[in-house]
Amino acid sequence: MAETFMFNALRAAIDEEMARDPNVFVLGEDVGHYGGSYKVTKDLYKKYGDFRLLDTPIAENGFTGMAVGAAMTGLRPIVEGMNMGFLLLAFNQIANNAMLRYTSGGNFTIPIVFRGPGGVGRQLGAEHSQRLEAYFHAVPGLKIVACSTPYNAKGLLKAAIRDNNPVLFFEHVLLYNLKEDLPDEEYICPLDKAELVRPGKDVTILTYSRMRYHCLQAVKTLEKEGFDPEVIDLISLKPFDFEAIEASIRKTHRVIIVEECMKTGGIAAELSAAIMERCFDELDAPVVRLSSQDIPTPYNGKLENLTIVQPEQIAAAVKDLLTAKV
Repeated sequence: MAETFMFNALRAAIDEEMARDPNVFVLGEDVGHYGGSYKVTKDLYKKYGDFRLLDTPIAENGFTGMAVGAAMTGLRPIVEGMNMGFLLLAFNQIANNAMLRYTSGGNFTIPIVFRGPGGVGRQLGAEHSQRLEAYFHAVPGLKIVACSTPYNAKGLLKAAIRDNNPVLFFEHVLLYNLKEDLPDEEYICPLDKAELVRPGKDVTILTYSRMRYHCLQAVKTLEKEGFDPEVIDLISLKPFDFEAIEASIRKTHRVIIVEECMKTGGIAAELSAAIMERCFDELDAPVVRLSSQDIPTPYNGKLENLTIVQPEQIAAAVKDLLTAKV
């Protein structure tokens, strides 16, 4: 076991998969000699060369299209967005061309991973604080994953690289410096499974990415007041792990969804609708959504914090729900 930062866990996943399969390569802005915007690919070019760590121009639409073409020929590209918000410039390539496995009638597989830093950082401004999971959730043929710990970051990325379908892989910009002891032996995490973070009986809290830690911080307050919430990290945003979600709801009968995504058209909007369709008879109260404000993220730090869900809001929502104030 070795204590590892999340960015190094991601680097290890890429390194191991590049060593295992010569068809795996990385492309994006500054992924080679610079080592990536958050050093996830640091020094890998020394081991694998410039053609497997391919520095590209600032042209997301162009190099993403090149990656889709490479995947069609049997390569396994990993596209790094210097910031995931920049991949909006490649929306057409991801939303239309990456689904060629379907539109070609299965004549091609598209083993491609789109990964990079995203989410609301610390004063990165509106253009660098996008949450692309909402933008891409409606695109058919994509798998969407949000890692949240060094352990699942490594295991999920290895699984994503080996998958024969396009995978959007979200890493939160404020989680790269998380530390965790990782096994020395190889492991893989399934792309379609949620994680039961904390068992409980009073209410189900569904969350993902950085909000996992806001929820756990709120739980510390709630425990002192005698509440027993269950916390589930969704991890897989598409498809949702409804086996885990339904099992929890059958136990608690109340649900709060906590996300950093915007409320309008966010992940919680789709998830709450699906819960109402599938679990209505198990619910003792309406599903509660805690989401970011529907405004561009301010640069000002105090205003930025006001736009996203804070632990005290989560604790208050749980108490309100359990005391029938909603």
